[in-house]
Amino acid sequence: MLIAPSLLSCDFSRFRDEIIRVDEAGADYMHLDVMDGHFVPNLTFGAPVIKKLRNATKKPFDVHLMISEPHRYIGDFANAGADIISFHTECDSDVDLTLKLIEERGVKPALAIKPGTSPEAVQPYLDRLFMVLVMTVEPGFGGQSFMPDMMPKVEFLKKEIAERGLQTLVQVDGGIAKDTIATAAKAGVDICVAGTAVFGEKDAKEAIDTLKALCE
Repeated sequence: MLIAPSLLSCDFSRFRDEIIRVDEAGADYMHLDVMDGHFVPNLTFGAPVIKKLRNATKKPFDVHLMISEPHRYIGDFANAGADIISFHTECDSDVDLTLKLIEERGVKPALAIKPGTSPEAVQPYLDRLFMVLVMTVEPGFGGQSFMPDMMPKVEFLKKEIAERGLQTLVQVDGGIAKDTIATAAKAGVDICVAGTAVFGEKDAKEAIDTLKALCE
């Protein structure tokens, strides 16, 4: 299991130091949630902030765009240093066009789905995706409870990926903690985004090690 600490849960007054802290603690990815206050009812940060933070770590920047028109900003986030860009099937942008823009910039493309969206929404694009993000809470705010009824979506996607001989990864985001991560692992999740479960602990390394151990 790979762990991607959600920087939405870090101390923003020490943003750079928090990245370094979880990097040294064994984080596999840095998960950066970009929200526009329109697609979801919250505002976070944009490409200029990500660009300033990029040299704090060599770990991949996993940028999750929870914005209405992601196609307009792909160049900005690619230039800022995003290694992976995920955007939602439910957004207002054309999915095929947005994927092409990501691919043209040499960034790994990913699609995300909200709890109310069927995994079949990503089926036509699976062979182009580095990753599928299955939201296990309603996107917009951290600290929500994990939705175990999202696991059949993960199982559906893992089966489809295997049958097609693809290498696409499945990520979940929302409510991942010591009491829920084993459920995600059992369903076949490859990457877990964890916010409070990492940043809410004094010892980030112990927190990440514990989460990984619970998946074995």
